[in-house]
Amino acid sequence: MAATHILIVDDEPNIVLSLEFLMRKSGYQVSIARNGTEALEAIDRTAFEVILLDIMMPDVDGYQVCQHVKSRADRQNTKVIFLSAKSKEADIERGYEVGADMYIPKPFSTRQLMVKVKELVAQRSLS
Repeated sequence: MAATHILIVDDEPNIVLSLEFLMRKSGYQVSIARNGTEALEAIDRTAFEVILLDIMMPDVDGYQVCQHVKSRADRQNTKVIFLSAKSKEADIERGYEVGADMYIPKPFSTRQLMVKVKELVAQRSLS
């Protein structure tokens, strides 16, 4: 079986670097998008198992990216985890409304994130 392919979408280079390191260390294949536009292009080219998605980005926000993923019939199995500094109840609700599978407020524990990613990957392989 091919390695699980994860897309990391964040405009903050330090977050991208640490997440990329963690995911690769856990044996995942990783792609990076530094903004919403790059994310949309990557999603249209490649089927990812999991997308780690920031919400606040300069061009297309994470909500729009998530809606795009969930609107594509061929991407229905993609799991979306929002990683966002927007931690108000309304932001989190909106995240789930647009189709997020999980919403983790920043700052987050990387260990906790890895557990969640593994859970979603396991759920996905069962479905």
